[in-house]
Amino acid sequence: MTVEMTPESLKKICKDLKQYNTAELNDKLYLHFKGWKCISPAISAYTGVRALWLEGNGLQKIENLQDLKELRCLFMQQNLLEEIEGLDTLSELDTLNVADNQLRKISNLAHLPVLKTLQAANNRLTDLSDVEHLAQCKSLSVVDLSNNKLEDEGIIAILEQMPELRVVQLQGNPVVRKISQYRKNVICRLRGLTYLDDRPVFEDERRLAQAWQSGGREGEKAEREAIRLEKDAKEEANRKAFQDMIDASRARRAAEDPESVFCFCPFQEHFIVHTRLQVCR
Repeated sequence: MTVEMTPESLKKICKDLKQYNTAELNDKLYLHFKGWKCISPAISAYTGVRALWLEGNGLQKIENLQDLKELRCLFMQQNLLEEIEGLDTLSELDTLNVADNQLRKISNLAHLPVLKTLQAANNRLTDLSDVEHLAQCKSLSVVDLSNNKLEDEGIIAILEQMPELRVVQLQGNPVVRKISQYRKNVICRLRGLTYLDDRPVFEDERRLAQAWQSGGREGEKAEREAIRLEKDAKEEANRKAFQDMIDASRARRAAEDPESVFCFCPFQEHFIVHTRLQVCR
């Protein structure tokens, strides 16, 4: 197992994976599960890398990545990181995975203008102050904080300040049990959500949650009935439109050939033409 990151070891990895010998030509770098203890300056030669896999090592610090200015995706899960740092020059970074580390605080991300995905599950986040930096990360749309130790219900107020937020993972934190009607409350407060924890948020669920918020159980019941009636009306409209299409096609074909009878076959989705003589037989 490689335990030291050197220019030679990096070049060998690229060679074994049939990548380029010239460092800067590689746009992917697979350095996961190599036993690295640190990220050495040798990595700075790979200036064209857009996706970097470093998970499953023993890394304690994010460092020496300042020259990888094309980097879009950085995967550093399953390491020993205690702090998010060393990303100052990575203005193109879109995805950061720091799950399964030893982070006690979310920090140093607000300066990343296009960061959309942050995966920070299974860390040591506990207090509201540990995650309040998220309110400054206006570009984030996916945030995974599952299986930490967050207890303060104020986490929702922080998430409310993130205008692009669409996906939130909070399961496995004590705060989930502390918030009454957790799912309904979160959906009502984070109006842009499309996915919460283990399942998507559909428009019907959002409507029911908002009706519950404003009118309690009776309001939710009335909204459910309204949704049912809307669906029934839509299905009836679709059936009528389909029947109108069949009738119009039958009339058109009959006008073109008055000696034939046209029957629609729903299984084959086309019209079967029979002459009147065939029909009589």
